[in-house]
Amino acid sequence: MTTDTLTVQKTNPLLSRRKQIAGLAGWLILTFAAAALGAVASAQAGAFYLQLVRPEWAPPGWLFGPVWTALYLMMTIAAWLVWRDHGFRRGGGALTLFVVQLAANAVWTWLFFVWHQGALAFAEILLLWALISATIIAFWRLHVVAATLLLPYLAWVSFAAVLTYATWQLNPGILG
Repeated sequence: MTTDTLTVQKTNPLLSRRKQIAGLAGWLILTFAAAALGAVASAQAGAFYLQLVRPEWAPPGWLFGPVWTALYLMMTIAAWLVWRDHGFRRGGGALTLFVVQLAANAVWTWLFFVWHQGALAFAEILLLWALISATIIAFWRLHVVAATLLLPYLAWVSFAAVLTYATWQLNPGILG
């Protein structure tokens, strides 16, 4: 038996190129639908954000859009890689975690920017952080590159958690 015979193909051999592209489109739609839910909540976020007392190290409001767009693209590719190589049969648990953290991601924007609930937004972002961490661990077992693509997301949410807490503490009257 040669080495070539023992080589295991990483990509699911049952998926045609057309199905892989359709799968990528599906993950893009799902991920950016969650982003759109958050965007609806943050439609007036710019004006509200400017009213808040922010820590000196808070980034300017315009930075959030480009950062989140890049993160959502990396998240999409990560989920697609796991799905492409393992499908829902072997990757279903990890992909379910991914979808749950997407939902949690969208909820934070509503809590903070629409309902002005600083304490709940902070608690929820801690839950989001835990869900992202669990998703990274689950993805790592299936596809290291997919897990690695989620690390910048975890880093940004870590920063956002600290920013959420600091902003909530600086604005008790607005973010009760």
